[in-house]
Amino acid sequence: MKRNIHNLEKISNELRFDVVDMIYKSKDGHPGPSLGIGDLMTALYFSEMNIDPKDPYKPDRDRFILSKGHACPVVYAALAKLGYFSSELLPTLRTCDSILQGHPCMKNTVGIDMTTGSLGNGVAIGTGMEIARQRMNGKWYTFVITGDGELNEGVIWEAALAAVHNKCENLMVFVDFNNHQSGGHTDEVSGINPIAEKWLAFRWHVQEINGHDYNQIFAAIDAAKEEKGRPSVIVCKTVKGKGVSYMEDNNAWHKGVPSTEQWEIAKKELLGGFV
Repeated sequence: MKRNIHNLEKISNELRFDVVDMIYKSKDGHPGPSLGIGDLMTALYFSEMNIDPKDPYKPDRDRFILSKGHACPVVYAALAKLGYFSSELLPTLRTCDSILQGHPCMKNTVGIDMTTGSLGNGVAIGTGMEIARQRMNGKWYTFVITGDGELNEGVIWEAALAAVHNKCENLMVFVDFNNHQSGGHTDEVSGINPIAEKWLAFRWHVQEINGHDYNQIFAAIDAAKEEKGRPSVIVCKTVKGKGVSYMEDNNAWHKGVPSTEQWEIAKKELLGGFV
């Protein structure tokens, strides 16, 4: 499959600005986690996944689960850009009666495959979807993004065992490995590292990549699709707040609202460099 990396990089920056803009206008949200997975989201939604905004519930579509649901602004930005709903709704993020709540809700928002928010459930839900695919003789893939801090949740490791036992070969998990969680640095909070070795011990197919390098992202996806008989995890080294200088690797922006001056800086940094 030929991928236009330059175009994808441009899209990812547009999505990142949409994140900053909607949080600035709605006065609430999680910019750091959203920006950090911007390249993964762009790769999946604008190149990799078999989806159709005109037929959002088609049975053979690929499924996506944002296990770290608080990063949903970047998902909403992607869905709006693809035409699932109007981009004019983005500033209604986290407001009463909006279809764009603070965590994804499949009953509210077209294009959302699973409600998330309570951390730790995405891998288990993805495992269930993959088992269902097998029993239906389907061909689709289920993609899950989970956080490194989220790996504290024990249900993830129960699901990891179940996924291997059930040979969930079309399940692909991306770990957003940015070394932060809401309470601080992951090493300080729970000592989750080393991550890859843990998944290897659970007998998953494991790869480690730069989560902002499209060539590495797509090479890892292609390799995961070649692996048969077991699920795959791609540990993606990322930068929280990627693309906005004052947010990068700054855990103070796990949740927060930029000022007008900060909004202007973000717009220049994200949209000023592409032609």
